[in-house]
Amino acid sequence: MGFVTLLLIAVGLSFDSFAVSISCGLMVKEIKFFQAFRFAFTLALFQSLMPVFGWLLGYSIKEYVEAFGHWIAFTLLVVIAIRMIFSSLKKNDGEKTDPLEIKTMIGLALATSIDALVIGVGLAFLNLNILLIIFTIGAVTFIISMLGVLFGKKAGGKFGKKMEIVGAVILIIIGLKILLQHFI
Repeated sequence: MGFVTLLLIAVGLSFDSFAVSISCGLMVKEIKFFQAFRFAFTLALFQSLMPVFGWLLGYSIKEYVEAFGHWIAFTLLVVIAIRMIFSSLKKNDGEKTDPLEIKTMIGLALATSIDALVIGVGLAFLNLNILLIIFTIGAVTFIISMLGVLFGKKAGGKFGKKMEIVGAVILIIIGLKILLQHFI
């Protein structure tokens, strides 16, 4: 897998964080740069470390499933994408929380990074540089989360859920690419 594919995976994974960041920008209209930075950093930290845990898990079982690892990576990506689509279609229950409270930030970061954990399992079968994965996913998530806070603060929440669907489609396309690369 090339760097462009890894970058696309990072973008696809970061759309949950983007949607959450838009919500943060909407909820805290007078958000300061440092607050947005801390929020985006927390999301990026979890998003970049969760694939490591998944990678370690996947690497530990690699020898048992190496012959069909491409199918595992494809299936995981598609399942995550489908979950993202259904999640984006759910109605918001309207409850108000403070997204800048540390417990809330960690909860949001954990919730948005579960997909990255599962992706990490699939990446273990592809013999990739885990440090490059961590840096790429973290950097992309941080940038997209900062943009999400700004977007939420400035433009409102019209596109947040739609962006999750775009992220899901990107993950499906990457899954198909992994599968096709194995057969070609």
